[in-house]
Amino acid sequence: MHKTYNLGNIGLSDSAIHTYLSLLQHHPVNGSQLSKCSGIPRARIYDILRTLKKRGFVTEAEKGVFVPLPPGELIKQLRHAYEEDLDRFESLANDVRVPADHDFIWTLTGHQRVMEKAVEMIDAARKEIYVRLSPPEAETLVRPLKKAEKKGVQVKCIFMEPFPKTFAIQVIHPQHEMVERNLGGRSFDLVVDKEEFLGGLFTTGNTQECRINWGRNRSFVTAGRDSLRHDFFHYFLYKTHTLGQAMDDQEKKIYAIILDDM
Repeated sequence: MHKTYNLGNIGLSDSAIHTYLSLLQHHPVNGSQLSKCSGIPRARIYDILRTLKKRGFVTEAEKGVFVPLPPGELIKQLRHAYEEDLDRFESLANDVRVPADHDFIWTLTGHQRVMEKAVEMIDAARKEIYVRLSPPEAETLVRPLKKAEKKGVQVKCIFMEPFPKTFAIQVIHPQHEMVERNLGGRSFDLVVDKEEFLGGLFTTGNTQECRINWGRNRSFVTAGRDSLRHDFFHYFLYKTHTLGQAMDDQEKKIYAIILDDM
């Protein structure tokens, strides 16, 4: 028997998990019977059962005969234990005075991890969000962004391709095809509440290995936000100067908002 459950973070070995699952399926049983149905040698099964019993995940219905704690109760115990530890750790960490100049910039790898972080940031937003979106990222982020906007967060979105009217403040990046071609990928940037910035490039054909930067460093956040703010001005300049078209009433309102948004 060799199974990998990839659940090491809950503090149980693969053998312990397999023993519990086998006991869940075949109980009440003694150690010898559990060894046969689980495939775990008798020399090990009793040590594992002792460990599970010590943690309260297994009990003896009678001498040498074991039954498992119901899964719902086991999960409650694990969740409670980890929440207590995390609450304690949070308290300890919050008591530490962190030097202001140690605000590092971190790297996240892979499209899925970046999208998870982006959703987390959007859900936590209180006042404003600046974001640059291509269609693949829009698939994941438009819904949480709309939810944030409904809560009163001002969402300012630059779409990198034509996109249906979605937010009160949105524009299409001019010459978006040329931008992606010249950069070799999709530019993605998200700034929340002038406090944290997530941004970088999803390289064409290699999004799962792309490295995107995240941080709360003040200069890093300011630079990212200014870049997005100036993309709005790029849109207005391209429309009025290059295309020779007048702004409509909605665009004039957006221009005034961005101009005033220092």
